[in-house]
Amino acid sequence: LGRHHSLYETRTPLHMRNDYAKQTTAPSCALCERAAPLQFHHLIPRKNHRKPWFLRNFTRKDMHQRGAMLCRLCHRFIHRQFDEQTLGRVLNTVDALRAEPAVQKHVTWARRQRVAAPRC
Repeated sequence: LGRHHSLYETRTPLHMRNDYAKQTTAPSCALCERAAPLQFHHLIPRKNHRKPWFLRNFTRKDMHQRGAMLCRLCHRFIHRQFDEQTLGRVLNTVDALRAEPAVQKHVTWARRQRVAAPRC
């Protein structure tokens, strides 16, 4: 699957995800609310976990656990639209992502997209 992993193939163990992410494992994306296969999105990108600013402002546990379950369309959009520093410092909550105008525009588009039927 390359860089993006499905919920079951993610590199972050299930026990490291926070309660919020576990609650969002309902069959809908945290952003567009489509009933599609979901992927775990680290709200503080793993690339930032060892950087001094993040170590001062977040606990290691919080950095590993803070996440959201997103569909592939939303997950790919987030990582293509924003760099890791912006995601970690500014857009590190689902509410902050939802408030971002570019994300709102994407969500409007994504909600109109058809979910592909599962392959047999």
